[in-house]
Amino acid sequence: MMMTGRVLSLKLAGRAAVRLCSSSQLKPSSPSSPNSSSRTQAEKQRRRREREEAILSNPHNTAEDRAVIWSQKETIVYTAETPPGKKKDTSLPFPTSYSPEYVESSWYQWWEKEGFFSPEQHRVPHRVDQTFSLCIPPPNVTGTLHLGHALTVAVEDALVRWRRMQGYRVLWVPGCDHAGIATQTVVERRLLREKGKHRQDFTRQEFLQEVWKWKKEKGDEIYHQLRTLGASLDWSRACFTMDPGFSRAVTEAFVRLCDSGLIYRSEGLVNWSCSLESAISDIEVDSKELSGQTMLSVPGYENKVEFGTMFTFVYPVEDGEVVVSTTRPETMLGDVAVAVHPDDPRYQAVHGKQCRHPFTDRLLPIITDPMVDMELGTGAVKVTPAHDHTDFLLSQRHSLPRLTVIGGDGTMTPLCGQWLEGVKRFDARQLVVDALVEKKLFRGNKSHAMTLPICSRSGDVIEPLLKKQWFVRCDDMAKKAIQAVEDRQLEIIPHFYTKTWKNWLSNISDWCISRQLWWGHQIPAYRVELPNSTDNPEEQWVWGRSEDEARHRAAAKYGLKAEDITLTQDPDVLDTWFSSGLFPFAMLGWPEQTADLQCFYPNSILETGSDLIFFWVARMVMLGTELTGQLPFKQVLFHSLVRDKHGRKMSKSLGNVIDPLDVIHGVSLEVRLQEKVKEGNLDPRERLVAMERKDFPKGIPQCGTDALRFALCSHKMQREDISLSTSQVLSCRHFCNKMWQTLRFTLGVLGQSTTPPLQEIFVSVDRWICSRLYSTVLQVEQAFEAYELHTVTSALYSFWVHNLCDVYMECVKPVLVQTDTEHSGRVGHVASTILYHCVSMSLALVSPFMPFITEELWQRLNPFRPGVAVQGSLCLQPYPCSSQLAHWHFPEEERDFLLVQEVIRVARSLRAQCGMTKEKPASKSCNSCKQPFQIYLCTHTGVIQLPVLQHLNR
Repeated sequence: MMMTGRVLSLKLAGRAAVRLCSSSQLKPSSPSSPNSSSRTQAEKQRRRREREEAILSNPHNTAEDRAVIWSQKETIVYTAETPPGKKKDTSLPFPTSYSPEYVESSWYQWWEKEGFFSPEQHRVPHRVDQTFSLCIPPPNVTGTLHLGHALTVAVEDALVRWRRMQGYRVLWVPGCDHAGIATQTVVERRLLREKGKHRQDFTRQEFLQEVWKWKKEKGDEIYHQLRTLGASLDWSRACFTMDPGFSRAVTEAFVRLCDSGLIYRSEGLVNWSCSLESAISDIEVDSKELSGQTMLSVPGYENKVEFGTMFTFVYPVEDGEVVVSTTRPETMLGDVAVAVHPDDPRYQAVHGKQCRHPFTDRLLPIITDPMVDMELGTGAVKVTPAHDHTDFLLSQRHSLPRLTVIGGDGTMTPLCGQWLEGVKRFDARQLVVDALVEKKLFRGNKSHAMTLPICSRSGDVIEPLLKKQWFVRCDDMAKKAIQAVEDRQLEIIPHFYTKTWKNWLSNISDWCISRQLWWGHQIPAYRVELPNSTDNPEEQWVWGRSEDEARHRAAAKYGLKAEDITLTQDPDVLDTWFSSGLFPFAMLGWPEQTADLQCFYPNSILETGSDLIFFWVARMVMLGTELTGQLPFKQVLFHSLVRDKHGRKMSKSLGNVIDPLDVIHGVSLEVRLQEKVKEGNLDPRERLVAMERKDFPKGIPQCGTDALRFALCSHKMQREDISLSTSQVLSCRHFCNKMWQTLRFTLGVLGQSTTPPLQEIFVSVDRWICSRLYSTVLQVEQAFEAYELHTVTSALYSFWVHNLCDVYMECVKPVLVQTDTEHSGRVGHVASTILYHCVSMSLALVSPFMPFITEELWQRLNPFRPGVAVQGSLCLQPYPCSSQLAHWHFPEEERDFLLVQEVIRVARSLRAQCGMTKEKPASKSCNSCKQPFQIYLCTHTGVIQLPVLQHLNR
């Protein structure tokens, strides 16, 4: 049969001359790789300044900004009375255009009430005897989700919904982390602001009551965001790391690791925040690169403090002197030696000699060690073991004493003498320099590039301090984690992270898990006081699941009656990363052998950001293997970081964090974006940069959840950092509207009839679209299995827009209205049936990425399904399978239609360039040469009228 349709197109002389134009097609961004070679500190600082200058100086009318031009769309609201949890009424008139607010109303509450996200509800005929389980990386209860979290949710939910539709028993557990430092800091600030009281003005229990009160008020905000993002989590199993059950798991883990000798108490050098008066983990330490002399604000100091300066002074030696340089002269009161390189010719004469400390009169040995860098400073270094990590190692190698001269509150200790005792450490710096000048021992200072460790929670400068803490021995557990990857028991995706994994774990140090806080899991260890033991200066500790168990352990250990022993529980709490490291099995009820633990552990996969490979992922693997005897998961899938338009990591300190709800619902520049910047604690220059918000000169348009999720999953997230722009999300919103209009057309074609199973295919265009659907399903299957979600989204977008809409629907439009003969009627009925099946399967294919719009459209299409209408939700329908569509594979048709697709793409581009409109689609004068021309295409033969070629040849 000959089918004709007027499709604007053109045919060029050869395929090589055809340029495919598709400005709306999704294209992954390509920012710089996170694995680029390391740069020097000065280079990093220079590039940061250049980025700031670019943000402040670039005009708004750049090409990218022009591409983001948008106008407020009409908001259509779903107004039917629908109590929460009741199914949405899709029998109402179909709105003429897509509106996220209309589409995303009511569906989630219905999904949740019906229990579609619970594995117990997976009573579907296509169920398979397999499980798929994972936990969400628990966000901190203190804050709100940002776009990085939204990427995690979009990726994980796509995988979860895909497996659920395949018939797997799926468990995806939500949770929140108690975030010890962050939460305590927030509550302390609140109490000071509202009541004028400090934490120390309360008892520990009173303060914890205030924290729980705050948690109940603010803790549900993250769960609200997750629901808005459409995350199909099993809320009946939601897990908070301070829940009673989880707390029991933390205590059990600590006791078992102590019993096995993997947790011990010792004196060690830790990262200390004087502002928080607590040790903090490495991940909570930010490195601030200084190119030289810099004045910085430090908590607790009215005036800015100078950093990036190298001070030089001398230690007198018999018949000479040793010149040393330091950026921290305030620590010289804790010097116990001077170190030089054994091969340094400048100091051969002083080997083995001593110098006298000018303030304490102590004799300091001059030691030699190859660790000393002869090229740095004067080549001689002061050794302060209690306040420097390198010096601490030197003290171990040379049996040197360790003198703490800075206290936990950041003031100088009594060891410094009355003239410095109680003075703030950075105020003491100038006093020490002045005293050296007075003694004629000071030799000057100069600008010096350096890296300054900053506490990410308080903004304070980190002070390395020597403290008695609880540590986890990591060597043996780290070796097991390395071996698991090498033996392919644990798969890391993408695979290039395996090298990073091995390098870090091969050089791991013991892990300090003590935190000097009140909010968190109090360490279940108890200091023992024995009768008549006042003369024993050594600490004696026991541990237990309860104080009673610890008392009986102490009695057995020391051969005494339990009632004769006094126990005092360690006031410190455990590092948050310790409890979160137990999440994959503690969330399932461990240490009890629950049904969930037996069914869903080990988890199938862990998906998270690549920045957590050390602080969370490695620790989960080590703790899971040690405590359960099994790896906590079989695969680890890392995604890259979401950065802003300028390639900067999204950070509250930069004021460039974007709330996903602002993208979903839309927000003005002034009302929310700039207000959030003003609320932050930013450096004045950083605030100026953040206030510009040139990424969003008009604010953010309403894009909807589906568009945001699809845009996030459209990036090559396994290799490249993601720079998400508004134009990308808007493009996905346009795709949603394309889907919407496709269904409106389809429903109009179907009328009131149901669609019988497809039995006969008459013409080549029908065979072509069926074959393209098969090929798309096959490509989607392969990409999903490889976790290449950007390939899945690209294939789905291409099929829907470029195959189904651009070609097939345009071809069948004339046929669907030509029903004057029996033959044309049968052909039209076949075409409508094919259209129905293509749209229905496409909705199922897209559903894991766009759950709201696909549910809305599928429910409206469902009444036309042949036979008894399928009940329930699209999220539980079978996911299309290529093996069931193999009979639709016509490779010769796909090959023949490649030229047709190229012609259509170029013609659409020409139509836009020549200013053709819908009112006069067939004949128009060219804007360039003013000559009239016509464009016709026979979709069956591919023949194009000659006037087009004549026009082009001119």
